Formats: sequence, structure tokens, C-alpha cells
Amino acid sequence: MRRRPVAGVLPDQMEKGGPKNQNSRLCCLASLSAFLWLFLLYFHFVFLRGDSSNTTQFVDHQTAKSTPVSVDYETAKTIHVTDAPQLKPPPRKIGFPQSVAIKSYTPPPQKNFPFIKALRTSENKSDPCGGRYIYVHDLPSRFNEDMLKECKSLSLWTNMCKFTTNAGLGPPLENVEGVFSDTGWYATNQFAVDVIFSNRMKQYECLTKDSSIASAVFVPFYAGFDIARYLWGYNISRRDAASLDLVDWLMKRPEWGIMNGKDHFLVAGRITWDFRRLSEEESDWGNKLLFLPAAKNMSMLVVESSPWNANDFGIPYPTYFHPAKDDDVFIWQDRMRRLERKWLFSFAGAPRPDNPKSIRGQLIEQCRRSKVGHLLECDFGESKCHSPSSIMQMFQSSQFCLQPQGDSYTRRSAFDSMLAGCIPVFFHPGSAYTQYTWHLPKNYTKYSVFIPEDDIRKRNRSIEEILGQIPPGQVKIMREEVISLIPRLVYADPRSKLETLKDAFDVAVQAVIDKVTHMRKDIVEGHIDENFIEENSWKYALLDEGKHEVGPHEWDPFFSKPKDGSGDSTDSSAEAAKNSWKNEQRNPL
Repeated sequence: MRRRPVAGVLPDQMEKGGPKNQNSRLCCLASLSAFLWLFLLYFHFVFLRGDSSNTTQFVDHQTAKSTPVSVDYETAKTIHVTDAPQLKPPPRKIGFPQSVAIKSYTPPPQKNFPFIKALRTSENKSDPCGGRYIYVHDLPSRFNEDMLKECKSLSLWTNMCKFTTNAGLGPPLENVEGVFSDTGWYATNQFAVDVIFSNRMKQYECLTKDSSIASAVFVPFYAGFDIARYLWGYNISRRDAASLDLVDWLMKRPEWGIMNGKDHFLVAGRITWDFRRLSEEESDWGNKLLFLPAAKNMSMLVVESSPWNANDFGIPYPTYFHPAKDDDVFIWQDRMRRLERKWLFSFAGAPRPDNPKSIRGQLIEQCRRSKVGHLLECDFGESKCHSPSSIMQMFQSSQFCLQPQGDSYTRRSAFDSMLAGCIPVFFHPGSAYTQYTWHLPKNYTKYSVFIPEDDIRKRNRSIEEILGQIPPGQVKIMREEVISLIPRLVYADPRSKLETLKDAFDVAVQAVIDKVTHMRKDIVEGHIDENFIEENSWKYALLDEGKHEVGPHEWDPFFSKPKDGSGDSTDSSAEAAKNSWKNEQRNPL
């Protein structure tokens, strides 16, 4: 029922509220209502819908700023963690009409590392050589084989020709006195690692011609043989010539550019001081191979490394034993366990009267006075020290073998004694503990006894008393540890292959591969150790896995680096190198 107009309305008011105006008002209300519905529909379908199939572009600024990333070595690209399926609902996204140009977030491009393919091979579990491939440079023969053809020039006092036979093992040793095994024993020269290692590399099961998948690159340069030719009577230009030639050749190779040589390694069967000439003075010792900028990027394996430098690493001196199969090792180990050892301790060596810091004279005197000590004196001329049979026989008869510094920190005798199952006694940490961290346990008390030099030099402590206080049960445990180390301290016959055991070569190669792999991962992940101090290199070698910081150490007094830096030939390291040559003259074996 239509409502009646109210009575008493004025005529002019009646005219304003007439039918005509009434209709206009209704039309206006209908238009507003329709516009409101259209706006609500537009807001619902355009602003609030989260359908990813529409043509509107979205950006979540909060996610773009805070999304964590991880690195995939498979592609070396950044992977956003939120790309993985989420359990929580996605955050509400705010959209804009197509007419508003909003660009989606794009992560910055990642650097394409040239060694990524090599890293990827290590993740291929179906490939037995995955992460173990070695690429060997095909060097011109002047860097290796030509030296062997001129073997008479490799030593001033020793004809090295016989020692380069049998793949570098030297002539076979006859087992006349029953000291050795019937096979596997050779008169190996202590400086022959160059050729032994290179020949072992030829038999390595994971060699590759594709350098892009190589975990490391081997440089078969006979660095030790090279410098041995020119140490006496030649100027520094001649001593440096082959090293400079080698570096020039390597830097022109495409393999060098992958990491500027940081994935390259080479071997020298000499002490590091032969390659660290400090000056350009003709009277200074050795060449400057390890001081060349390019060589500082490479890793050089030497029989004695520098405690203050990061580009050389200690590997064992060669012994007389070179097994061809696992059983050769097992039989020898069992024999060393069963031996009766009548001497508490023994020492094979000569005094160093010209070196006031040497404790050898005191050790020799204690051996002479002791009823449980044995001495094998070495000097110029004929000596039982020149006989491998005499040396090994003494070590096999002793519970402990004294191993003071030689002319430098280290001596071959330490490895000969451990091969005989004799527990080594060291007097300086640089003789083994900081040198052979790849091959020997970091816990040196498991396999050796450490007596600081000052205990002998200043306090004249009794070796017999110190060693006699070690309980027999502990001695047995330590000797078993020494015997268990034998496989990783000897170089197997390069013409054969051990089945399950890892020899000194295998241990060294794996350590180099691990070093290069860690370095590559650090590069990809952007890890830079800005606190690394090269002079503390010996400390870093002793750190546990995952540790990076070094501090004060109980052995700091042993490694106080000479501060003169003058490069004078009287520097202790140069003198040590020179004296090692005197020892070579005394003992050609």
C-alpha cells in the first residue's frame, strides 16, 4: 500500500517532491548501488585472488631480502632454500594490474668456476675413481728422462746410475745374513724419491687425459735430480735454469689457468733448503724454485719441509723395502712382532763436532757407557753404517732407536728403524711430528718417545733411565703401533700394485687431492682465511679437522725463525743443506 503524502505541505514543497524529482532520485541510488557492486567484484577478482595462473606479476619483498641460500657444486648456482616444498602456507602476495610494470626479483648471476666439473665427479658414487682422478703433464724429456740418461752427473761423489735402475729402487739386496725378506729389498738411495714417485704415478689406477675432471695435476719434474747436478761449482743462473724453464712451460698450458697452479703438485727427493736460496749471491746455497711466484701456488712434496712456509709438504724418505704385494708386508710385520730385542736402545750415527748445538756426542757417550745400549758408529771410509744389513740388524735387535737431528731436522734412519719395528726416540719436533703429518699419527705418544734436546744438552738426563721407566706393556702397545704404520711408510714396487694396503705414495696422493678439493670448495663458497700466517705453517699442520685458528704452542722455542733475513750463506738452513751433502759423501747409501 502506497504511503500518502503528509497533510499541510506547502504548495512549493509539493512541487519539489513531485513525481519527476522522485524518479531522478531513484535512478541515482540505483547507479550508486551498481557501481558499488562492480567495485566489490573488481576488488575481489583482481586484488585479492592469489591464483598463480593469472597474468599479474608478484613480488614478496620480505622473502627476497631474507631468503637463505646454499651452493650446489653440481651447477655452481645459488639455490634458494624456499624453493623446496613448504609445510606452511605461502605468504599473502599483493598484486598489481598489468598496467603497472613490476619486475620480478632475479638473483645475481653466479661465477662459473672452471673446476666445477671436477668437483662433480667426486659426487658420482658409481665411479670408483670419482674425486680421485689425476692429470699428468706430458713434460718435455729435458725435465725428467734426459737426466736419467746422464745419471753419472747426478751426484758429485756417487755414481747414481745403479740407483736409478729397477724403476728407481736400485740394485736388489741379497739376503745373505737373513736380515731381509728374500724379495722386495733394494739398495735404494735416500734421494731417489723423484723417480720412484713418478714411476708409481704411471701405475696409478685413476689417471685421466681429461684435465677438466682431474682432482689434481701432477708435474713429473725431477726437481731433486736437477739441483743435485749443479749444487757445487755452478753459478746461480745454471742452478735456476731448469726451474725457470719449467714454470714458463707450465704457465702457457691451459691446465695452469684453471687455478693458477694451485691444483698442481710435484716431488723432490731432497730437503726443502736445496730449493730456497735466499739471495742472488753466487755463494748462497741451492736454487730458488720454491721462492718463484708460480711455484708458491704449487705443492711440492719433499723429504724435509720448511716449518715456516706453506708450499711444501713432508713425505717419507725411501727405505730399502719395496713390497710387490700385500703378503710381502704382512709377512714382514709378523716377523717384526716375534723378534727378541736384546737392546733397550741403540744409535747409528756420527758425531757433529762442528755443530755446538748437536747432542749427538752426548748420545754416543751414553750408548758407550750403557750395558743396555748399542752403538753403530758412522764416519768416513768403510763403516757398517754403509751396510743396509748391519743397520737393519741393529734396529731389529732394539726396543728403542735414538733419532736426533741429522745435518738438518730429519734423517732417513727414522724410517729404517720403524720399518724394523723399533720405537723411535725424537729430540726435536721438526724431526717427525711437524714434518710427516700425512703419514704419522698426530698423537705422537702412540708410536714414539719425545725427549727435548735441552734435557740432554743442558741437563744431561739419562736415556737409559727415561726409557727404562716405560712399562713393558706400554712398550708392547707402542711397538704394535709402529709395526701397523709400516705399509704407509714404504714405497711399493712401482712395477707392481698392492691389493688392499695404501703405501706412502697412496697416502701422499690422497692428501694432495683432499687439499685441492677443500681449496676449491672454499673458493666456491667464498671462504677466505684472512688470518692465515705463513710463518706458523707448522702449527696449522697439527690442527684437528675443522680447526683454523692457531695460537701459542709448547714447541714455539724449537721453531724460532732466524731473524737476520740477510740471505747470507751462513744461515742455519743453508748450512744444514750443505752439511747434508757432506753426509752424502760419507754415506753413499
